[in-house]
Amino acid sequence: MHANDTNNANSYPLVSLVQFVYWYHNTMSKFAVIETGGKQYKVSAGQKIKVEKLSNKKEGGSTPLATGDSFVFDKVLLVADGEKVTVGTPCVDGEKVSAKVIKQARERKKIVFRYHSKTRYRKKKGHRQQFTELEIVSV
Repeated sequence: MHANDTNNANSYPLVSLVQFVYWYHNTMSKFAVIETGGKQYKVSAGQKIKVEKLSNKKEGGSTPLATGDSFVFDKVLLVADGEKVTVGTPCVDGEKVSAKVIKQARERKKIVFRYHSKTRYRKKKGHRQQFTELEIVSV
C-alpha cells in the first residue's frame, strides 16, 4: 500500500523535500513587529500593508508623503530571524524597517446611523478614513 493511495482514510500524501524546504523557508523568514498610528503590524520584506495616514514631520508643520517616497519606521517592537528572536523593551535598539509609499487615499465611506425608536430621531453621517499603502522594502 502506498502513501498516495486514496482508498485508505489513514494515508497521507508524501511531501517532497523541495516542497518542505520551500514551506520552511517561507514560514521561518525574517519578520518584525512595528508600531504606527497606535496599532501594531507584523511585517516582512515584500509585504504590502495599509496603515493610518503618514506624513513627513518637518519644521513648522507636516507635508503629505508622495507616491514613491521612502519611509523608515524606528519603533520596532520585535525582530525574528529564523530561530533568533529579539524583543524590545519597549523598542529594539538599532533596528529599522524601511518602506516605500505606494499610494495615499481614503477608505470607502462608513455610514454612521443613529436611531431612537418611537421618537422620530434619525441621524445619518458618513466618514472616510485616510490611509497610506506601503510596501516593506527591508527589515
